[in-house]
Amino acid sequence: MTTPLVHMKNISIEFPGVKALDEANFTLKKGTVHALIGANGAGKSTLMKVLSGAYSHFEGTIHINGEAATIHTPKDAASYGVQTVHQEVDTALVPYLSVGENMMIHEMEKKTLIRWKEIHRKAAQLLQEMDIDISTKRLVSDLTLAEKQMVLIAKAVSIKCSILILDEPTAPLSHAETSKLFSMIHQLKKNGTGIIFISHRMPEIFNICDELTVMKNGTDVAAHLIKETDPKQVIEEMLGAPLEDQFPSRTPLEDAPIVLDVKELHDQHKLNNIHLHVKKGEILGIAGLVGAGKTELCKALFGASEKKSGTVQLHGQTIHIKSPHHAVRAGIALVPEERRKEGILTEETVGWNVTAASLRSFTRPFSFLHRSKERKAADGIVKRLGVKTPSLEAKVKHLSGGNQQKIAIGKWLLAEADVYLFDEPTKGVDVGAKKDIFSLIAELAERGKAVIYASSELSEIAGIADRVYVLYDGSIAREMTAPMTEEELLYHSTGGQS
Repeated sequence: MTTPLVHMKNISIEFPGVKALDEANFTLKKGTVHALIGANGAGKSTLMKVLSGAYSHFEGTIHINGEAATIHTPKDAASYGVQTVHQEVDTALVPYLSVGENMMIHEMEKKTLIRWKEIHRKAAQLLQEMDIDISTKRLVSDLTLAEKQMVLIAKAVSIKCSILILDEPTAPLSHAETSKLFSMIHQLKKNGTGIIFISHRMPEIFNICDELTVMKNGTDVAAHLIKETDPKQVIEEMLGAPLEDQFPSRTPLEDAPIVLDVKELHDQHKLNNIHLHVKKGEILGIAGLVGAGKTELCKALFGASEKKSGTVQLHGQTIHIKSPHHAVRAGIALVPEERRKEGILTEETVGWNVTAASLRSFTRPFSFLHRSKERKAADGIVKRLGVKTPSLEAKVKHLSGGNQQKIAIGKWLLAEADVYLFDEPTKGVDVGAKKDIFSLIAELAERGKAVIYASSELSEIAGIADRVYVLYDGSIAREMTAPMTEEELLYHSTGGQS
């Protein structure tokens, strides 16, 4: 039998109040793509952080190429050829440095005299080899989310890399960019690189991966060759129960009044002549591929980006939203796509994040906070959403992506907005947490809230939306009413005309 590239055996690790890994095992073969999957909080990211040297206080053993490996720091991991491309790209790049400087920073650190032309030449050559059309002179802060992801992958490959960990790598990428990534992965496989692919997207897992390991409650519960299993079996192993219908059944209100009415909206860069409205108790889908303008639309409606022209009416009254503060005061809430950067404060506690948007509700006379009332409200939201946390005092950065997303949503439930904007709300979230989020959104609509659900996951739009506007290149290409199919949405999202 060929010696595994990586063999992790009986890995256990504890944090205050929670056992994150419980004798977990994982094996990666050379020149293969191995999917590591499981519900949010199953231990996937924690296991990979052990392998990448982020956590040193673990029990168990790690062998690389058959030799016992001592990994207690990221530098230790890098010496064994372990490189990671994290899901939250903004935490891994320096925004005020250029693309070339970020990619070659590992070389720059070793030199007293930096030859800038050589730095940019090497970076440009690597980007060209990977068919990535980004100037090495651009500041990282000016890049789109997808471009940052591609730069991170290129940076990882530029360093000595025999083991590449990709954490939700396709979440911010378009179909074309995902195809490029998969071509890169195939080339890395040919070179003998072992790739660990963490994703919740089953079609991609079954397209690109050779093997998979399922984790649940901090340990491995199943391992398969891709060709010997199917998505239904894998999802049931993740959840520990048969897969049920994800989308709640509901009946929209008939003849409901319009809550939000937008006309002739333009912004400075992307949006062009947007007309839309959403009614009381309605879930309005905004469908489109990556780059279509969904995020720009949500930010414009929330006052987080400057609109060039257009009118916005709320309950029939024209409003002027010049900032997020104005939006919140008007009754508009946004759950943003980049939750760690814009939706939550990771260094703060769970309780603080949940009540941050509604502190006025817990203020006593003379501006003192009613702490017990605030804590009771936060505890109610945490229990209602099923957030897995050891306590309200736990820092949000220690929670899984799905639990962080629930907190980003939960803080607005206390604020009681009239209009809820959801921008890619299930990005990086497992099927179990997705169902919780869909149920929550349906509950908001049942309570008469107006919901705008923007997503490039067209199957989700088809499953949950009552009505849909399809965005293409910053403009509305089509308005559709349920029922609709994913194929119809994709056709119009790619510029198809009927």
